[in-house]
Amino acid sequence: MLISLIVPCYNEEGSLPILYEALCDVRKSDTSDRNYEFIFVNDGSRDKTAEIIRDLAANDKGVKYIFFSRNFGKEAAMYAGMEKAKGDYIAIMDADMQDPPSLIPEMIKDLDSGEYDIVAARRVTRKGEPKIRSWFARRFYRLINRMCDVEIADGARDFRLMKREVVDAILSVKERQRFSKGIFAWVGFRTKWVEHENVERVAGETKWSFWKLFRYAIDGIVAFTTAPLRIATYMGFFFAFAGFAYMLYYFIRAIIGRFWTDVNIMGYPSLLCFILFIGGLILMALGLIGEYIGRIYIESKARPIYITSEESKD
Repeated sequence: MLISLIVPCYNEEGSLPILYEALCDVRKSDTSDRNYEFIFVNDGSRDKTAEIIRDLAANDKGVKYIFFSRNFGKEAAMYAGMEKAKGDYIAIMDADMQDPPSLIPEMIKDLDSGEYDIVAARRVTRKGEPKIRSWFARRFYRLINRMCDVEIADGARDFRLMKREVVDAILSVKERQRFSKGIFAWVGFRTKWVEHENVERVAGETKWSFWKLFRYAIDGIVAFTTAPLRIATYMGFFFAFAGFAYMLYYFIRAIIGRFWTDVNIMGYPSLLCFILFIGGLILMALGLIGEYIGRIYIESKARPIYITSEESKD
């Protein structure tokens, strides 16, 4: 049996040697006849990540790698690693040691039991994260689970060990703008969650700024639900009805005003505020439609998910 461990890398020169030693410890601790391959996907790093990976591959036949021609993002790196992986079990994990390699032996046992097709890691705490980021993350999971037909676990990470058939199902999803947490849930299969405490990076800084996380959240919502479009439609009906009632109300007041001079009719200020409010809602609805149309436009180009500049020989 072959086990493939996929590691997307972007400017991880400080953490790669530490991760590699931890993966080697996992390999040494396995007394069965299993073989391991470590697949490092260099996502256009600008530091010495590529050099370190080449050195590892030169000294360890179990190390494979893919180098991108530029930074295509973690989603593309995970997809490329799954395409290259030949294992019966395939795992995806981060290079920063926030996905503890020590969990891998137990995850393998769970898959060997035959009760599960996926064993996935889930953080039970967000200790060490900025509180504002943790708050928005929890709100995101609540929002997307209310909108989507599939359930995405709060705290779910990309760190998971999967059987070959699960990976084949994921690779069959060819969309360019990928939201893997949603795809993992969408393909289904029997999943066991392994809970663990949040682990801080061993080196370097996170590549995920608040703005990048916000954009990623928007991508996830747009990729897996059309609920925002339905909400815009409902709001359109509501305010059309409210506008009609508003017009009817002041029409009646105008008629009454012809007979009672003490009835005052509100003028342009209220009308202007109402128009500005409705105009803002219209622009918001157009923006939502634009998000979906933009993704249709990108998908219609059928560009490759990534471009390889260098790859290890099998």
